[in-house]
Amino acid sequence: MNKAKQLGHKILKTMGMGFALVALPGGLLAETGAAEKQLPNIVYILTDDLGYGDLSCYGQEKFQTPHIDRLCKEGMKFTQHYSGGTVCAPSRCSLMTGLHNGHAQVRGNREVQPEGQAPLASGTSVIPAYLKKAGYACGAFGKWGLGAPGSESDPMAFFDEFYGYNCQRQAHNFYPDHLWHNHEKVPLDGKTYSHDLILAAAMDFIRENKDQPFFCYLPVTIPHAAMHAPKELHDKYRKRFPQFNDTIGKYAGPKVQNPIAAFPAMMEHLDNGVGQLMDLLEELGLDENTLVIFTSDNGPHREGGHDPDFWNSNGPLKGIKRDLYEGGIRVPMLARWPGKIEPGSTSDQISAFWDMLPTFCEMAKVEPPKGIDGISILPELLGKPQNQHEYLYWEIGVGGGRQAIRKGDFKAVRLTVSRNPDAKIELYNLANDLGETHDISAQHPEITREMEVLFKKARTESATFRLFKE
Repeated sequence: MNKAKQLGHKILKTMGMGFALVALPGGLLAETGAAEKQLPNIVYILTDDLGYGDLSCYGQEKFQTPHIDRLCKEGMKFTQHYSGGTVCAPSRCSLMTGLHNGHAQVRGNREVQPEGQAPLASGTSVIPAYLKKAGYACGAFGKWGLGAPGSESDPMAFFDEFYGYNCQRQAHNFYPDHLWHNHEKVPLDGKTYSHDLILAAAMDFIRENKDQPFFCYLPVTIPHAAMHAPKELHDKYRKRFPQFNDTIGKYAGPKVQNPIAAFPAMMEHLDNGVGQLMDLLEELGLDENTLVIFTSDNGPHREGGHDPDFWNSNGPLKGIKRDLYEGGIRVPMLARWPGKIEPGSTSDQISAFWDMLPTFCEMAKVEPPKGIDGISILPELLGKPQNQHEYLYWEIGVGGGRQAIRKGDFKAVRLTVSRNPDAKIELYNLANDLGETHDISAQHPEITREMEVLFKKARTESATFRLFKE
């Protein structure tokens, strides 16, 4: 039996309510000296469509996320962190390449093959390319979404190991008929909760690479699209929210009775998995030499019967996924690194996904690429003086074309620009109007003009993802 089939077989046999954790040999845990000498490990957990208010440490009151909150209690909570985009593929592209939407290759969720999005160009350098120079083992586990199997940007063009969904469309269903392990399509029974397989594969990768620095990229699919949750937890929350038992959710895969209750069930399951991952790092003696980051790829969705309004998923923010108001792009980010990051600290650093590549490069002591939009936030993590962005920029072609800029406290949003490049600019002061309720463009014409200049300066046109119609 080859490794891919062995992996799926082992997980299916050992998986119960939580994630599979295979027993470790007795002497394995004692060798902690190497971890103290090597470069720091990086675990980057990327949730899918998790809103700014969907964690109890960010204000969620209807359910709790204690293990994720531990990252907050023992690490740093970011209050002004932004995703790479307002939908998944461009967000992931910005993360991997260090470029914002105005310069990145992928600026929308355009599917060009039966199983995969528009690929990155051959030769594109992404985070693992730089970390490998420093001797890192690099694994990705979850949803890739940046190129079909066998394409020039198949995840195996960059990573040492991949397990999960190659395509975002396949990732709408938590009970798929297959996942991918490296180059192999792994058949599944259509009854197995994919999240468990993905988490178990990631933890196996950590075990196998405990004696060298590793980058474990974990783009999980919870709480995206179809509101599928393990039955025991779903039943628990159906009893807590029985008023929605007649509601049926449908997106991909099986229909869901009471999709409202499925959301906290999914979140509890995710939270339990984060707890097990943290326990594993401690077990292996890697805890103090590992930076763990937890965040989301964009704001909350409304698919499959999910109701972000009921859960107050955005807290004080306006807009959801596909919007360029704060609710579509401002996301939670927690960072924990014992002995390096001050426990219980809060950062108001204005940061974004494109900052991760230079941050990880600095951690690995390798030079980041020239011409990127990101800046390293390692100084902020370590409590040292930190450089600031001149501005942040986003765009997306859906909904008539949208652009947004954040410069200091001011945020500019421009809608329906596809056929009107000079569409009205809305201006907000986020320092006193976090909900973006009062357009102050008329009161500040000089700032509005400055934003207009930046909208042109910040971008180059993409032949694949055109913002303006000819």
